[in-house]
Amino acid sequence: MKLLHLADIHLGMENYGRIDPSTGLHTRLKDFIKCFSYAIDIALEEKVDLVLFAGDAYKNSNPNPTHQREFARQIYRLSEAEIPVIMINGNHDIPVSFGRATSLDIFDTLNVSGMRVVTKPELLNVETKAGLIQVFGIPWPTKNLFLVKEEYKNFTDEEITLEIQKRVSDKIIEYARVLNPNIPAIFTAHLAAAEATYSGSERSAIIGRDPVFPTLILAQKEFDYVALGHIHKFQDLNLGNHPPVVYPGSIERINFGEEKEDKGVCLVNLEKDKTSYEFIPLPARKFITIDVVISEEQDPTNTLLREIEKYDLSEAVVRVFYTMPAEREDLLDFKRINSALEGAFLVTAIAKKSKPLERRKRVEEITENLGMLEAMDKYIQNNSHLVPLSSELKIYAQELEKELEGNS
Repeated sequence: MKLLHLADIHLGMENYGRIDPSTGLHTRLKDFIKCFSYAIDIALEEKVDLVLFAGDAYKNSNPNPTHQREFARQIYRLSEAEIPVIMINGNHDIPVSFGRATSLDIFDTLNVSGMRVVTKPELLNVETKAGLIQVFGIPWPTKNLFLVKEEYKNFTDEEITLEIQKRVSDKIIEYARVLNPNIPAIFTAHLAAAEATYSGSERSAIIGRDPVFPTLILAQKEFDYVALGHIHKFQDLNLGNHPPVVYPGSIERINFGEEKEDKGVCLVNLEKDKTSYEFIPLPARKFITIDVVISEEQDPTNTLLREIEKYDLSEAVVRVFYTMPAEREDLLDFKRINSALEGAFLVTAIAKKSKPLERRKRVEEITENLGMLEAMDKYIQNNSHLVPLSSELKIYAQELEKELEGNS
């Protein structure tokens, strides 16, 4: 039996691009569609028996009609080929307000042939061309799904998280024990594993409010493969052991934090008492950072140009940082530098690296009286590794603030 495992499509992420006048679509939306379409091509060419989508179809739970259309176009290709699809609700698919439809509910409502959306812990028996397979699915574990409101009204955030972790862990063990050992079994979920390595773009590990689950719980021996979503970096948390516990990662780069990460999907083969898989890269857009230190003895422009020449910038999102003595900055010929960068898809910055402010006690700098952006700026200056990402982080913070205001 052959499966395709993908996750974290995030249609609607439209940073680092522009509107294509020939189509009216944002160029970055076209990037995500290209990678998604490529993934579906793999499923069709390999004649897979089942597709597992482990959550996060869109940027948020309120996708616009264009994003919905583009997602549906690709999913319907699988339906036309009579390939069953199991879709898990991810945290970006689930609205904040209890009772509102998720972004994937429409597929269940339309009763699309061969497609199932997992909105609660559920064991499905799925008929495929290669035979029957058991799929146990868990969507993103929200408190509304696992706790009755009366139960948690006096809980702290930490107590709620711990209770969700316990209940989800119990569900995984409970369902693993009732599986038919004579039929292949998959566990698929959108959640955070404790041992996972986070992608450079993600902040969940820092925020620390997401429930997390040890690989020991996820890797129940009754499962033949564990198909996860949520973490954007490809990894197998149970490498060399049974069963594989795999995040395929996201399908396209979101920002420079994912610059060095391959993006792709997993092609999974299930044989009797044996599971193997292959990570297949997708044609994600390149992100390139050029970072140059220019000494007093070097010609600033020529030094920068020599460094730029080392990279294939074609169709890449590029940023250039340089460190040099202030008194020699007027020797930089930006006309020549911009000319050397013309082959790039987009140049986001050509900037001198600034020295971070001297660290001071955070209790003196960051207080509840500060505005969100002002507090973030002080936090960034306290963390020198975040300084080059300052503008980008502030843009995301403003988007998040607007989104939260819209849901309140």
